[in-house]
Amino acid sequence: MKIHSLHNWAVTYREAVAIQQSLKEKLILHETSFRGTIRTVAGADISYDRKGDLFFAAVIILSYPELSIIEEKQAVARAPFPYIPGLLSFREAPVLLQAFALLENPPDVALFDGQGIAHPRGVGLASHMGLFLDLPTIGCAKKRLVGGHDAVGEARCDRAPLVFENQTVGMVLRSKNRVKPLFVSQGHNIGLERAVAVVLACCRGYRLPEPIRQAHLAVNRMRLSARRAPRLCL
Repeated sequence: MKIHSLHNWAVTYREAVAIQQSLKEKLILHETSFRGTIRTVAGADISYDRKGDLFFAAVIILSYPELSIIEEKQAVARAPFPYIPGLLSFREAPVLLQAFALLENPPDVALFDGQGIAHPRGVGLASHMGLFLDLPTIGCAKKRLVGGHDAVGEARCDRAPLVFENQTVGMVLRSKNRVKPLFVSQGHNIGLERAVAVVLACCRGYRLPEPIRQAHLAVNRMRLSARRAPRLCL
């Protein structure tokens, strides 16, 4: 899969903030921006070694709407950027891009365990990755990073807009009865209504949508396997 090169990853804190501010202007977020047929959907996730600096990335491609696994790619790398809230994509995106680059065919849509535009500067992991991949992307986070919302009902499909600085930046979505809601936001090249519809279509009895859940399982297997194997030299 082709990866677009938008900037260098070896940057300072101030350079990273400036990059986010410039990338925000490139995002496409209209409801009509992506109306194509979805036949495949990707889920991507990261896990890291808490005793070291290795990052494990997995990308799982599933058929849509059947959600059968078609392809899986993995990558391992050292963290290139320190842990700084609001700049996590500079820490996680490089190894994820390595995994995406190995895919034989690009997915129609990609879901990320992280934020899209529901971010202090409007460019979370899903948005950042969407621009590099030139794909419709969706952020599907387990925790809120910015904004506020009204109470959400306890039933699956119940929702409330996530509002930040007087703008709707996502949807707080109950993906399963009586479980904590997800924070769904547009990443790039997709509207919020369709992003929510895709996430719900991918939820099959679990809180997390199946593409992200499968990627989460894959990176945890990678991390546990690495603990049992000789130390990697990267």
